[in-house]
Amino acid sequence: MRISDYPPQEAFTAIGERYHEEVLSRAGNVPGEDISYGADAYQSLCVYSAAEPNGDVLCFMHGGGWTNGYKEWMAFMAPAITGRGVTFVSLGYRLAPAHVFPKGFDDCCDGIAGVYEHVARFGGDGNRIFVGGHSAGAHYASLLALRADWQSPRNLPTDVIKGALPVSGTYSFGPGSGLSMRPRFLGPEENGADEAASPTTHVHKSAPPFLISYGEEDFPHLVRQAGEFADLLKRASVGVQVMQLAGCDHLGASYATGDVDGVWIKGARDFMSSMQ
Repeated sequence: MRISDYPPQEAFTAIGERYHEEVLSRAGNVPGEDISYGADAYQSLCVYSAAEPNGDVLCFMHGGGWTNGYKEWMAFMAPAITGRGVTFVSLGYRLAPAHVFPKGFDDCCDGIAGVYEHVARFGGDGNRIFVGGHSAGAHYASLLALRADWQSPRNLPTDVIKGALPVSGTYSFGPGSGLSMRPRFLGPEENGADEAASPTTHVHKSAPPFLISYGEEDFPHLVRQAGEFADLLKRASVGVQVMQLAGCDHLGASYATGDVDGVWIKGARDFMSSMQ
């Protein structure tokens, strides 16, 4: 799908525009196959096949502050992932402010159902699905891994997510979160979405393992939240690893996920391989 095929979204900030141009430049023309899971153009995913698939599937969601972004942004990651035998899926979702929580999250749930249904023909195993994302996408990936109320309505096993690999995510909203303003994707304050949308609210001992990553020079509140979230998971006896990406700011942490010889892809491959 071309960027021009999407309905308009909010204008990029300066940092968003820089990221948009950089990741599309890095992606080049990586081949993938689009699959729609809803009527809206944003309700789509793209599957990138491995030449020698090992069955593992990584579904990754883009960032953009819940108001911007395209699944095509994550295409630059595909060669590093598929080169290690993992089927890579970039999963799109509808954006705020037109679509407020939980619509974007519901889209991610429907997207996983689509992956579960179709991924076998790309060499992936529906019983080996991992989720990840950068920034806003890391938030949605964490919710997918922790919440246990979305699988049954979509005829999915409750353990469909084998592990989560969030990068530079937000894990808590509301007082004490460190956010300079309340994200607009949460909708009006009186709806109580802050708690429901916070991954920290949904931590439980049966959750799948996490590999939490962030940039060494990331936004301070995200660095703090990553540590607090990891501690909360550990206290619940959930397996968790934490990776600080040296020299990376918020955008650099995303770019690092596409480095074929980088520490993130090596750590991600080891993490997924360990979930037998």
